[in-house]
Amino acid sequence: MDTRTGTDADTQPDAHSRPGTGGWHLTHDLDEFLTRAGAFLRSRPALHTVPLTVTETLRTHGRSVYGDGEPEFGVLERAGEVRAAFFRTPPHWLNLTAVTPEDADSLAARLAALGRRLPGVNAECDTAAAFTEAWQRHTGTPAVLRQRQRLYRLGTLTEPGPLPPGAPRIAVGADRELLRRWHDEFSASVGLGTVRDSAEWADARIADGGITLWETPDGTPVAMAGTGPQVAGQVRVASVYTPPRFRRRGYAGAATAEVSRAALASGAAEVLLFTDLDNPTSNGLYQRIGYRPVADFDVHDFT
Repeated sequence: MDTRTGTDADTQPDAHSRPGTGGWHLTHDLDEFLTRAGAFLRSRPALHTVPLTVTETLRTHGRSVYGDGEPEFGVLERAGEVRAAFFRTPPHWLNLTAVTPEDADSLAARLAALGRRLPGVNAECDTAAAFTEAWQRHTGTPAVLRQRQRLYRLGTLTEPGPLPPGAPRIAVGADRELLRRWHDEFSASVGLGTVRDSAEWADARIADGGITLWETPDGTPVAMAGTGPQVAGQVRVASVYTPPRFRRRGYAGAATAEVSRAALASGAAEVLLFTDLDNPTSNGLYQRIGYRPVADFDVHDFT
């Protein structure tokens, strides 16, 4: 790696590129990645919500916010035009925008040749399958489908009714331990591990007012819902969680509707969220509030 730029010394087009047409460019330099890929990512903000929000978090909170490993980025360029991009914040999965099977293969071959060790991939279904097949072919690594996800976009917000007793409020410093504990419980419940240190996450969300709690009339917090930063006109709802003892009382729906309303009021053009397709309760809840399917994504583990 060139220590001045954070770019791999091997930056030539990949072997599947025709001469002069470009190929996969890899870098550890966030600014370089955003210069190359920013307009492409913003051209489809809903489908690119994860790279948009993750890179914004890296830019504002530091490169180690998701772990101690050095983040890596890549851009696929053909004839001067960006066609795809990826990022990875070790030790987490490769996150890849939509690509053809041929481009998935060229990326897998490139990363394998560089000796990269990947825990898995997260991408739209066809891309995830194509990259997984290519990675197995180039490395011999077994793979397993870990989770099926659906991306939703808010249409017309519909108030869940009747609302449960209580009211929403923004989480503050006194809620730090509660948020830290609920973040760990939420991460365990969705089955994707802890992507971010829970204490650091709680501090950041309190600082930016990014978590709303639903409280019962006696002041007991019973559910939370959060939103990420507004990037390219989109805001993504995340970390919707209700402890088991408080479930099936409408608290999560009320909290989600509240943060969705606040995102719209802030000027967001699109409000998005992901669900686990194997959880019919959450999928049904979000559709009743007004969320509509956009695309399906798969997470594959390389074991």
